[in-house]
Amino acid sequence: MTSGRRHPGTADWAGFPMTEAGPFFLESVDMVRRPDPIRQITIVGGGTAGWMCAAAFARNLPGVAITLVESEAIGTVGVGEATIPPIRLFNAMLGLDEAEFLRETRGTYKLGIAFRDWGALGERYFHPFGVYGLRPELGHFLQYWLRMKALGEVGPISDYSLCALAAMSGRMGTQSDDPTSALSTFGSAYHFDAGLYARYLRRYSEKRGVTRIEGQVGDVALDPENGFVTTLTLKDGRAIGGDLFIDCSGFRGLLIEQALETGYENWTRWLPCDRAIAMPCEHGTLDANGAPVIAPYTLSTAREAGWQWTIPLQHRVGNGYVYSSQFKADDAAEATLRANLQGRPLAEPNRLKFVTGRRKAFWNRNVVALGLASGFIEPLESTSIHLIQSGINKLLMHWPDRNFDPANIEAYNRRQHLDYERIRDFIILHYHATARDDTPLWRYTRDMAIPDTLAHKIAVFRERGAFANAAEEMFTPTSWMAVMMGQGIEPQSYDPLIEMQDIAPIRSGFARMQAHLRSLVDAMPSHGEYLRRHNMVAREVA
Repeated sequence: MTSGRRHPGTADWAGFPMTEAGPFFLESVDMVRRPDPIRQITIVGGGTAGWMCAAAFARNLPGVAITLVESEAIGTVGVGEATIPPIRLFNAMLGLDEAEFLRETRGTYKLGIAFRDWGALGERYFHPFGVYGLRPELGHFLQYWLRMKALGEVGPISDYSLCALAAMSGRMGTQSDDPTSALSTFGSAYHFDAGLYARYLRRYSEKRGVTRIEGQVGDVALDPENGFVTTLTLKDGRAIGGDLFIDCSGFRGLLIEQALETGYENWTRWLPCDRAIAMPCEHGTLDANGAPVIAPYTLSTAREAGWQWTIPLQHRVGNGYVYSSQFKADDAAEATLRANLQGRPLAEPNRLKFVTGRRKAFWNRNVVALGLASGFIEPLESTSIHLIQSGINKLLMHWPDRNFDPANIEAYNRRQHLDYERIRDFIILHYHATARDDTPLWRYTRDMAIPDTLAHKIAVFRERGAFANAAEEMFTPTSWMAVMMGQGIEPQSYDPLIEMQDIAPIRSGFARMQAHLRSLVDAMPSHGEYLRRHNMVAREVA
C-alpha cells in the first residue's frame, strides 16, 4: 500500500472498520439527529395520579424541572383504596420503606378479593394473588387438579392457594424469594387511604425538587401551527409553560379533552354501571384487646343493580356501591349502602358519576393523560391505581424529546389501548358469567353480546382449561382461572397427556400439598398482629 491509506473494511481505529475517509460511522454522523431533551414537565392536577407522576419523575429524571398545579378548592375523587401486586414494584422503585408507607397511609395488606353473590345468590369464591400450587409459576397445576376432580378426589381449588387459605383465616405472612419454597407463591398488595397516599407522595416529591403551585387553570394556549399546548394561564393571571404536559385533572380531562378534543370511546354497552356512592364507616368487629379485626382482602358483594366494595384500613372501613342508574335510583342506592355498613358511618356519602371507557388517545401532541383523565374502568378488580402506574412506566419507556416523534406516541397509545381493553374484558367477565336472573341488570349482562376477545378466552378455557393470554397482559392465568371457575365456567376436559401419567404420585402429591399449605397458614400471625409486629400501625391507631 503505497498511498498510506487503509484499505476499506480494515479494522484499525478503536476496533471499528475503516473506509478511505476514516471510521465508517463518521460518514453518517450528520444523519443522526441529536435528541432535544425535555426540560420542563407540567402536571395538571394532584391527587393520587398527579403525585404518583411527580414522584416517579423526580426519582427517574434528574435535571428536569417538574411543576404540579393543583387547587385545594377543586379536591379529588380520592376513593381508590385497593390495589394489586404491581404497586409493590412502584413503591420499591421510589425506594419507599414499607413500614413507613403503611403507617403514613393507614394501610393494610390485601391477599385477593372475595366475591359474594356474583355467580349466583348465596355463592362465594376467592380471587387470590400469587398462584395455585407450590411453585411461583402456575405450570400444569390446573390440569392435574382437573384430573383429580374428575375422580372426585380433590377439594375446592382455593384449598391449594396459600393466599386464599391465609385470607380466609385472617392471617398474614411474608413472601419468600426462594422459588423452592411454597411461600414464594404468596403474593400481596395493599389497601390504603388514597388521600393520605397522595400527601405522602407530595412530601416525597417536594423533597426531591418538585414545585407545587396552588391555583386553578383558567385558560390553555395552543400553538397555532401544530396544536401543542404552550402555556397554562391560571385564574389569578400567572402563566406556566412546559415542554410536556401531564393531564391528571380527573374526569373533566382539562387538557386532553377540553383543550385538545381527543374524543372518548364509550363502553357502557358492556359495563352499564355509571354511578358510585362511597361512604366510610367504623370497624364492626374488635378482638379481645379492643383492636379492630382487619380482613386481609377486599370483599365485593353483588347487589341488585351493581356491587358493593368493603375495604378495611387501619382506621376505618371503606365502602361503596357501584351501580347502574338505568336500574337503580340514587337515593335507593344510598339506602342500600347504608343498610349494609358494618359500623357507624364516619362521613356523608360521596356521589360520583362516570362513563366507562377510555380516551381515543392517551397521548395527544405534547399531552399525556393519566388517571381519570385517561378513562375509567370501574374498580371491581382494583385496577384504577394500577393503570396510573402502568401509564407512568410506559411513558418512561417511550420517553420523548421535544420533537415528539409521532411513531413513538403511537407505540405508547397502542400499548395503553391494549392494557385498557384486556382489563375491560376481565371486568366484563364478572358480569357476563352469571346464573343470576333475579334483577334486570343481571339478566342484561348475562345475555349481552361480549367482545370477541373475551368470547375467545372463554371458549379456549372451557374446552380443556387452556389460557389465551396475550403478552404483557395484566391479569395472569391464575386470575382468569379464579373468576371463570368461581362463576361457573369450568373446563369440559383436560390435557390428554395428564391422563397418561400414573395417578398414584399425583394423588399423594395433592395430599402433601394441602397439608403443607395448611401448616404454613397455621404458623402465620393474624393480619393485625403482623402489622403490629412490623411497626406498620400508625401511632394514633395503635
